[in-house]
Amino acid sequence: MALSNVLDWLQSLPEPAMLAGTGVLVLGESIIGLGFFIPGEAALLIASATVDSVPEFFLLWAVVSVGALAGNVIGFELGRRMGAALRETGLVRKRGAQAWDKAAGMVRAHGMWAVFVGRLIPFVRSLVPAVAGAAHMSYREFLPPIAAGAACSTALPLLFGLGVAAGVKSAGDVGVLVVAGLLAVLMVVLVIRKRRKQPPPETLESEG
Repeated sequence: MALSNVLDWLQSLPEPAMLAGTGVLVLGESIIGLGFFIPGEAALLIASATVDSVPEFFLLWAVVSVGALAGNVIGFELGRRMGAALRETGLVRKRGAQAWDKAAGMVRAHGMWAVFVGRLIPFVRSLVPAVAGAAHMSYREFLPPIAAGAACSTALPLLFGLGVAAGVKSAGDVGVLVVAGLLAVLMVVLVIRKRRKQPPPETLESEG
């Protein structure tokens, strides 16, 4: 099915089905391999045009954030199970080898922060979880930055689509609330970074 046909199908759905369909498309876009073909961001722009209230916005945002996170966890598990061999599969070598190498370099150099930032970069976002899994990153290290990245990367196209559809002035209240939510997410990430810089309790005890 052509990408335009997928988007036409999404637009034809009633609102509850569109909500579910958008979540499924975002989930698929977040999985390594499928992310090369599924128009997740275009689906977000279409779905945002149906939003009429703040609760509807937050419901849509929650659904697509969970979908993005679920797809990334699937990619992470694939990376853990297949390791670097995933880089040599035909699909990745043909369509994403350069992005894989870029993501691998980011993860080696920056760890958790590479996961967060990589989730924001198109064409890299579906590869970063698999790279993190192949690098044997733990779930404790992986989940906080990927959850924050999923929330941020889905909010931005939703806000853009909402502004185009409803006008910046009428979308102002929603924008203020969502920006406040994004700031809260970023503060959580900063707290995680600060905590990771502190030595574990057993280290402190041994030094004492």
